[in-house]
Amino acid sequence: MPRLLHTGQVIIDLVMAVDKLPQSGGDVLAQSASFEAGGGFNVMAAAQRNGLPVVYLGRHGTGRFGDLAREAMKTEGIQIGIAHRATLDTGLCVAVTEASAERTFISYIGAEGELSAEDLASVPVEAGDYVYVSGYSLLHVGKAQALVDWVLALPGEIKVVFDPGPLVDSPDAPLMQALLPRIDVWTSNGVEALRFTGATEIAQALVLLADHLAENVLLVVRDGPQGCWVSQSGLCQHVPGFKVEAVDSNGAGDAHAGVFIAGLAQGLAMLEAARRANAAAALAVTRWGPATSPGSVEVDELISKTCCA
Repeated sequence: MPRLLHTGQVIIDLVMAVDKLPQSGGDVLAQSASFEAGGGFNVMAAAQRNGLPVVYLGRHGTGRFGDLAREAMKTEGIQIGIAHRATLDTGLCVAVTEASAERTFISYIGAEGELSAEDLASVPVEAGDYVYVSGYSLLHVGKAQALVDWVLALPGEIKVVFDPGPLVDSPDAPLMQALLPRIDVWTSNGVEALRFTGATEIAQALVLLADHLAENVLLVVRDGPQGCWVSQSGLCQHVPGFKVEAVDSNGAGDAHAGVFIAGLAQGLAMLEAARRANAAAALAVTRWGPATSPGSVEVDELISKTCCA
């Protein structure tokens, strides 16, 4: 059975809920606070909960945050590919969610910001696997070059999924230029796609993205509560979202990405995989916290209710 090999960063989120962020230099009391596994964990948990076995192909640290990260992965059934612990502890992200459901992040990178060719070679990749690459990884000098070299050497039957994240804003960086032709699936939100391409609307961004990528690449661009857009071989289609009452948008895009890849790995057509991903993201925003993706049963129930309404 195909697996998802995630090469991104598992960090620990300090999740806090506030009415509104204070002005610079100000102060505000949070309604809640908790430590949760986050970062790449969110995508992996979403995929695992929806039937796709997952391997974390990244480093994890020595210390309280590393312990939390490993325990969270163990609970979800995610396999930790690199057995040894790094000297540093796992990093931390302060994730603040406002009453509007908007979220703000401040991150500190730890052990997960390092990765060697030997680390990557320690887990064999099998035909049919999906390899997930995060744009954040391209910003870490301790892992970026080794990761890109490893990805470029993968056999063609391995599907490479790329998520640019909010910090990769251009196709011009040398490592990005090297990686672009090897991407099989692009997943991002609309803001990221517009920034990356310089487009003013998602439909235009899809066309410009296809110009940068290999032929037949599959593109999925999220459009918030409107759902998402999917495109392949020049065929662009909108997949409507599901109407819900959002309380926290943290992790919704990750839920979408993980469930979308799980659907593809299980043989679903791109539109059906996208519909399931939209349902997962809709349910995720109704819950507090980063790794709030539902499992496949809940996704099925929401789709069934909508079809029968």
